[in-house]
Amino acid sequence: MTARTVKTAGQGGGDGEGLRGSAMNASTQAALGGIMARKRPDYLAIQQKRHLLISGSLIKVSERSTVPARRDRPEAIRDTGGAAKRNPGYILMSLNEHDNTNSAPLLRMNGIDKSFPGVHALVNVSLDLHAGEVLALVGENGAGKSTLIKILGGAYRPDRGEILLDGRVRHMPSPTVAQAAGVSIIHQEFNLIPDLTVRENIFLGRERVRCGFVKASEERREAERLFGKIGMKLDPAVRCRDLTVAQQQTVEIAKALSVSARIIVMDEPTAALTSQEVEHLFAIIRDLKSHGIGVIYISHRLDEVFEVADRVMVLRDGAHVGTQAVEGVSREALIELMVGRPLEAGFPKLAATLGPERLRVEGLRRGKAVQDVSFSVRAGEVLGFAGLVGAGRTETMRIVFGADRPDEGRVFVDGIEVRIRSPRDAMRHRICLLPEDRKGEGLVLKHSVRENFGLPNLERFLRGPFIDRRRERQEFTGYVERLRIKVSDQEQPAESLSGGNQQKVVLAKWLARHADVIIIDEPTRGIDVGAKYEIYQLMNQLVSEGKAIVMVSSELPEVLGMSDRVIVMHEGRVKGEITDVANAGQEDILAMAMANETIVDHG
Repeated sequence: MTARTVKTAGQGGGDGEGLRGSAMNASTQAALGGIMARKRPDYLAIQQKRHLLISGSLIKVSERSTVPARRDRPEAIRDTGGAAKRNPGYILMSLNEHDNTNSAPLLRMNGIDKSFPGVHALVNVSLDLHAGEVLALVGENGAGKSTLIKILGGAYRPDRGEILLDGRVRHMPSPTVAQAAGVSIIHQEFNLIPDLTVRENIFLGRERVRCGFVKASEERREAERLFGKIGMKLDPAVRCRDLTVAQQQTVEIAKALSVSARIIVMDEPTAALTSQEVEHLFAIIRDLKSHGIGVIYISHRLDEVFEVADRVMVLRDGAHVGTQAVEGVSREALIELMVGRPLEAGFPKLAATLGPERLRVEGLRRGKAVQDVSFSVRAGEVLGFAGLVGAGRTETMRIVFGADRPDEGRVFVDGIEVRIRSPRDAMRHRICLLPEDRKGEGLVLKHSVRENFGLPNLERFLRGPFIDRRRERQEFTGYVERLRIKVSDQEQPAESLSGGNQQKVVLAKWLARHADVIIIDEPTRGIDVGAKYEIYQLMNQLVSEGKAIVMVSSELPEVLGMSDRVIVMHEGRVKGEITDVANAGQEDILAMAMANETIVDHG
């Protein structure tokens, strides 16, 4: 780092001569530059007593003393606090011109209230966001996060409260006005048109035109500049349908930068990313911070919150229950703030009491996606499936459920070989699947929760040519109570439920068919921490009743925390099996997932 302006002052504190960075004491400049270049804690030793004003931040150091300079993040040196105690009167402050934590916030939302018929969604909620800061916004589904962000983005108008940008009151009557004010929201479901190119999506509605023609070359150069700004190479001429999820997310970030966004909201940005893609996203976020952009980061993955955020704000039941610096709060305390009660354990796994074999698969094949896969699961057992993206786990489960036809392979249920050519065959043999995409494949979102419950059970509710809706309601009421599904009314559309309650509705419809083998693909994706805990408890309850569960999950702590055995797949093949799960770690799964040779057992 080269200081833009350096002012020196004598012991009396009077201003000295203004100097440029190149004229600064050579040893001081070298020390400061070395600290800013490294990503680890360092020490700043300055031999003369000075006040240095660097990019607007005052640094006071002691004569012939060494002041620890924390270098936790590449873009800022923060006040250690402890240094001040060891060297009274000498405090190291931020060198980052965008570290404005103590200045007026870039964004302030004051006393926001919002009600819908029968629901008080937000109750006097206030939020501050500083330039160059990542503020994590967390809370259970239904806590009010989405409503608050929609108010910021102009999709909803608050009943009470105000929004201030740079200290000035701003009204956000529409998303267009919010975008013009510098607010950009990247939703979990991207707002991209698949058949348009990257360039066309970035400038959609804001095309650069001359004499009625789009200046495509100029737009392409600008798109390349935007991608370069976030350290990404992407061809602006490629259609968005041909991009990976991570690349599509990069396009959304480039769109935000193209409208000079100063505030970027990211809603569950890592939900469908690999671990490598997540690390790259974090690098982009840190780069955005270094340019003074404020980021609001919404996620149910608390490990990410602790890694990327500066502060965390918690909403519960529409109310603001606290905002704290990330380094000042533990994971357990944060969870208790979110759910309003302590959780006994992250994964409440019970000891398994194994019964007879429920399902056995031998030599399953389908093209290159599934190659010679064999496994078995017993009553009372949770069998976890782990692997990298594209390992073939979901494809295997779709074949077992009859959604896809295998090229070859055998399936045994309760020791008897069966032919499964369709989901109807699987259902008849008491096999069910809770799919990875519960919104697209597990539910009919526009239909009511009652209708979704009844779809696979229609033959049981038929009375002649008509559906016995009274009986259907009565049976669904039993599952609502048993699974603790939060619904205001059975005619409530499935799309209006939180992710955790949607997952419970999918589970309820299969339990009504008395399924013995329950395949759950990504059981807690997009579900808040409290609902996750409830899903885990339901899994415990099901295996205690003699059900067999096959769980596919990309979250390795979840696989290790809830499984009795773990199958690891790579490129369509089984690469290993972990039987002693209690003594295994994530590194064991990753070693198998990336192994060239099959590891028969790890126990």
